[in-house]
Amino acid sequence: MRRAAPILKQITAIVLTLLLVGLMATSLLAQEQSKKFLLLKRGTNQKSQIRYYPGEELTYKSKRIGYFVTDRIVNLDTEYLYLTENILNPSDILEIDIRRKDPRNRRLNNLTKLSLSAGTMAIALEGINSLYQQRKLQFNPGLIKTSAILLGTGFGLLPLRYNTFTLSDKNRIQLVILEIE
Repeated sequence: MRRAAPILKQITAIVLTLLLVGLMATSLLAQEQSKKFLLLKRGTNQKSQIRYYPGEELTYKSKRIGYFVTDRIVNLDTEYLYLTENILNPSDILEIDIRRKDPRNRRLNNLTKLSLSAGTMAIALEGINSLYQQRKLQFNPGLIKTSAILLGTGFGLLPLRYNTFTLSDKNRIQLVILEIE
């Protein structure tokens, strides 16, 4: 027992030292993160803002090109957005594809998957259970209705995605550069 106490103290000291070093490294790395981003604002609500940082892919339609182009953001300044194969002024952009970026799409996607999987599981488990117990495939009418409602809800939610961010009076694109001096 007497030998365990010094070892425990050493382990505690090592763990505390690692935690302290980790906290210091995290705060230093947080200051090094990019403070430049492309901001898509939809009205004044901050929850509906979408940010694109340098290094992220951007799918856009510009005034010069009549179709969507996917490109990676390299850098940005107060007036221009520098991409790997193009330099854009935010006023040249007509639409931005936000299917993968908008957090509301993730919620809709999860809700869709939940409804479809619940309906499928209910009908599959009822079928397996009836085959096991009664040796024939037989479904409860209430379960069929419930599964049909769940599957219908899932298929009904499929087209409800936020696909593009179109510039208008409410929707604006803004280049944001935050510098701490």
